[in-house]
Amino acid sequence: MATSWREALQQTLEDYRVTRSEKRALQQLLADRSVSESDIHLLRSEAFEVARAETESLETTQTLEWLEDVMRLLANAATTAPAPLPKGTSEAHFSPGQTCLNAIRRHLDNARHSIEICVFTITDDRISRAIEAAAKRRVSVKVISDDMKSGDTGSDIGRMSAAGVPVRIDQSPFHMHHKFAIFDNKTLLTGSYNWTRSAANSNEENLVVLNDKSLIRQFQTQFDELWEQCVDWVN
Repeated sequence: MATSWREALQQTLEDYRVTRSEKRALQQLLADRSVSESDIHLLRSEAFEVARAETESLETTQTLEWLEDVMRLLANAATTAPAPLPKGTSEAHFSPGQTCLNAIRRHLDNARHSIEICVFTITDDRISRAIEAAAKRRVSVKVISDDMKSGDTGSDIGRMSAAGVPVRIDQSPFHMHHKFAIFDNKTLLTGSYNWTRSAANSNEENLVVLNDKSLIRQFQTQFDELWEQCVDWVN
């Protein structure tokens, strides 16, 4: 499998993207063998070796974005996606660590109809790329963020707007400090967790996932009210 994996990786790297068809091909390679944690470490090492060789002559940023796509695919291969939450139940995730990030990305990837995001700041491009991918597959996506934080160095608000994601910011002298998202009108993510790399890598944060219909309706009302009050983000 190692040779086939390396060859497949080199083919996907030609355009610095893991396309849907390439993703299916890589997933098939992984499915042909039930990968263990030790297998995942070896496959990651191969991916880094391919990327390292590429960065000697080409744009490092593009190669690293390709590498993140491959790491994400491997992370999904190493674990089984959890079953939908039973009605009226909830789950909690905590950082530092990847569990909050993985929960957000999983729900972004699995959304089929709508995603409504109301978050103080978004600087983690692993998340913003998943948001953009959802919009590209024609999920209705809306993003609200704080006006002052949207102009920070590293903010992904402009990037998402340029990619066609509807983004609005508040007009208040105070902060729009919410951190919540609603997926397909049936799942709510909320908590202290800001959608930043520092939240994943360093901060003590929490993220709660709920499917309580009453709570979702209340958060939906708040989102709708804010959406009407806010203005489109302009670079």
